[in-house]
Amino acid sequence: MAPRIGVTACEHLPDYLEAVRRAGGDPHLLEPGGERAAGLLESLDGLLLTGGRDVDPQLFGEQPHDTCKGAEPGRDEFEMTLVREAVARDLPVLGICRGLQVMNVALGGTLVQDIPSMITGAEPHEVADTPITLAHEVWVTRGSALWRALEERLADDACRVNSRHHQAIRKVADGLEVSATSPDGVVEGIERSASRFCVGVQWHPENFWRTGEFRPLFEAFIAACE
Repeated sequence: MAPRIGVTACEHLPDYLEAVRRAGGDPHLLEPGGERAAGLLESLDGLLLTGGRDVDPQLFGEQPHDTCKGAEPGRDEFEMTLVREAVARDLPVLGICRGLQVMNVALGGTLVQDIPSMITGAEPHEVADTPITLAHEVWVTRGSALWRALEERLADDACRVNSRHHQAIRKVADGLEVSATSPDGVVEGIERSASRFCVGVQWHPENFWRTGEFRPLFEAFIAACE
């Protein structure tokens, strides 16, 4: 039986669902409201945190920047509860774009609210010509869980990725480690080595389900869920 993967609801869901299916998982939609977040995890084998709008800066002790576009009502709190419960249960977690940011804030980290105005010399991270437009390189830490998943895709421990975000990790939460960065120093990957599988990436690997460049990442996640 295919592992049951909880996938958080978002505006652009189909690519996430198909990426999970292509890797051998059985996706199930998770939405705020109704059943308690903790209760939802009892029937699942893994948690996929999807992309979306900004995480509320008040959740990491800051007032919103002028560029902040908040998530749908209730989404931040719902997903942060899911993260904390999943980590406590050692349920495999994969976070994508906003999902990486949610993981970090849920576990006590903070975010840069707006890369262009807050990081001098940052390269463009909001490149949206097409979903699979390659924007910049990421450098992956050799030996990390992310590196092991993507080893065959990497050249000199690097690969090119798409990018659609203006927030980024500032302070990394205790217990998480940086596993990838872009050349300008923006964090592109995090993971929790104490967990069976707890990995977040800042780009959108799900958009490549047709061509398979990042399928090994989803396959590593699904394998941890089995």
